[in-house]
Amino acid sequence: MIKVLLADDQALVRAGFRALLDAQPDIEVVGEAADGAEAVRLAVRTRPDVVLMDIRMPVLDGLEATRQIAADARLADVRIVILTTFDLDEYVFEALRVGASGFLVKDTEPVDLLRGVRAVAAGDALLSPGVTRRLIEEFASHSRAPLAPMSLDTLTDREREVMALVGAGLSNEDIAAKLYVSPATAKTHVSRAMIKLGARDRAQLVVFAYEAGLVRPGWLG
Repeated sequence: MIKVLLADDQALVRAGFRALLDAQPDIEVVGEAADGAEAVRLAVRTRPDVVLMDIRMPVLDGLEATRQIAADARLADVRIVILTTFDLDEYVFEALRVGASGFLVKDTEPVDLLRGVRAVAAGDALLSPGVTRRLIEEFASHSRAPLAPMSLDTLTDREREVMALVGAGLSNEDIAAKLYVSPATAKTHVSRAMIKLGARDRAQLVVFAYEAGLVRPGWLG
């Protein structure tokens, strides 16, 4: 059973999500929060698998709530999906930096929401290659503060190469084809890079690739 926590300041939005999610045999809504502070408290109390987190909420916004949940060692297995009104919300990239596993627009199709919840609960990042490319292109050049270069000393040359390709939005299959290796080998390199750098998931590895300078704004050309 996938446990989901809903965090949104609009009761009608929460009710709609709850009705959809609770109707699934493998998903259970374990709590609802109307602000970010309540979301953090409920995350600690209910230990959900997935938090659907609105980015704009009173008391504590979704960005800070995401930061606090991601930084809490007790909640290391909790995955956060940012809910946003617009496809490329100005805070989405920052949310990924601090630990979110992906994002969904609020008017997404029900089947896509369910697929996203299940994917994130299974440990996958909710970022398609196309979305990754647009995120990097749109936001990387507008970071609100300079980033200290991330050290990649623990990575092998191949892991660094694979990390750059992940940051460029390539799937494991795409990476395998580009490097002439099997998809399983590509996945292993990605997993090892994540472990060595302490990335929570593939989404954060994309952000780390940007911070390390492996992916730069404008690379789409």
